[in-house]
Amino acid sequence: MKILPELQAIHDELTEWRHTIHMHPETAFEEYKTSDFVAEKLESFGLEVHRGLAKTGVVGTLKAGNGNRAIGLRADMDALDLQELNEFEHRSRIDGKMHGCGHDGHTVMLLGAAKYLSETKNFDGTVQFIFQPAEENVAGGRVMISDGLFDLFPVDSVYGMHNMPGFNVGEFAVCKGPMMASADFFEAKIIGNGGHGAFPHQTVDPIVIAAEVVTAWQNIVSRNVDPLKAAVVTVGEIHGGHTTNVIPEEVIMRGTTRAFDDDVQDLIEANMERVLNGICAAHGAKAEFTYDRRYAPTVNTSDETDEAIATARELVGVDAVNTNVTPVMGAEDFSWMLRERPGCYIMIANGAGEGSCHIHNPNYDFNDKILPLGSSYWARLTERLLSKDAA
Repeated sequence: MKILPELQAIHDELTEWRHTIHMHPETAFEEYKTSDFVAEKLESFGLEVHRGLAKTGVVGTLKAGNGNRAIGLRADMDALDLQELNEFEHRSRIDGKMHGCGHDGHTVMLLGAAKYLSETKNFDGTVQFIFQPAEENVAGGRVMISDGLFDLFPVDSVYGMHNMPGFNVGEFAVCKGPMMASADFFEAKIIGNGGHGAFPHQTVDPIVIAAEVVTAWQNIVSRNVDPLKAAVVTVGEIHGGHTTNVIPEEVIMRGTTRAFDDDVQDLIEANMERVLNGICAAHGAKAEFTYDRRYAPTVNTSDETDEAIATARELVGVDAVNTNVTPVMGAEDFSWMLRERPGCYIMIANGAGEGSCHIHNPNYDFNDKILPLGSSYWARLTERLLSKDAA
């Protein structure tokens, strides 16, 4: 691996930063200490710092030379509502919260690049270092966009990176086009007519109707969506009834849907509501339906992905960069930034084998070994995209 020597030299410092953030996890829109930490570091590097987008977001601006080109580099800062089970010294000090997805590492890798680039300034143009809150569940990236992120901090392209457990340190993975799915969330309320469980003929049973709706919704994927396109409809919650011999008045169902393109999202939403209303009407019940398009599909653009691939190959070699990784049904709110600007979202391996586990696991921990490599990726990507020779 061709890790930049200046970043390898501060590996211990990067690790210390990461452990500090890991010990003090903060969840969506509450990343006050984390954003303080980030802002203080950026200011110490000499960057211009802006705070307040999406409540706790931080943007650091670094300029070099006279070029008009600009890029955005994004890291997420928030933690999970999850009780950490690790026993190491830097485990979470906040009960019920932990950095179980590696955002502490993402933040530090981008800080490391900011430190390096502020000292070397071997580029011509502007870098916007975007530290985003609330990636988990509530799509803080969408909020940053609506708060005017790219109006206030214009960029020609934007880039993101996430750690990838289960793959060997020194590997990257990426693909052109859809990389991750949309994540929409729905709630359906079925309003029937409750009564005694021994006299169902005197009721409109919302539980029976709900069971029929759940089954029918699965036919949307198997019978309405093009078989060559991917989609998921998952009901994750069903709430109704309070005792064994009473048919309840209503049932509430909640869940998520996934797709890789807008047309499939449109089809799923319309058909879910149509099926729900139709079944409820057939049984004499009423229905209420809400649908939240919270995460757009994460779609990498071709030229920007080529630049990301070339940068990763420069660092770890051609064979260690998987350029045809299979897209996944997980979601990422960096997608909203990619809707506004061309760019690329890449995966960096977090390690495999004994002791490694997947994200959102109470035993997970970001691998400190990859901190200098991730920072080197950001630094070399910047130097490639904003090359002095191309100015």
